[in-house]
Amino acid sequence: MNTMNGETDDQQRMRFQVELEFVQCLANPNYLNFLAQRGYFKDPTFINYLKYLLYWKEPDYAKYLKYPMCLYFLDLLQHEHFRRELANSQCTKFIDDQQILLWQHYTRRRTRLLQTAHESVQQHPQQNNGIAQPKVL
Repeated sequence: MNTMNGETDDQQRMRFQVELEFVQCLANPNYLNFLAQRGYFKDPTFINYLKYLLYWKEPDYAKYLKYPMCLYFLDLLQHEHFRRELANSQCTKFIDDQQILLWQHYTRRRTRLLQTAHESVQQHPQQNNGIAQPKVL
């Protein structure tokens, strides 16, 4: 069946998958450096494509993203100065290091929160996830 834009359902599905994969690749600073060093960020057509991809920020699409950091970089890629700096390997290394530190902090914090919640449940078995259970008479 043809859709309004002339694509079949299969073509739309394929475009969705390709764009999803590409947007998620934007979460990788080394990939961004690769694109910058090869001149993609100087190509007006490619820059327009990056602008078009902003639709991934809408909740109906963002829910499919496994690497939400890609949306942060997609926003930054809308700025010429950021695109230009990505060609600098030291800049890319700094971004990569900061991203790793963020993930380490997030992982440690999440582990602590889960451990605290687990300990709380162990100390108060009459409660279930912080919700008091009715006492049996």
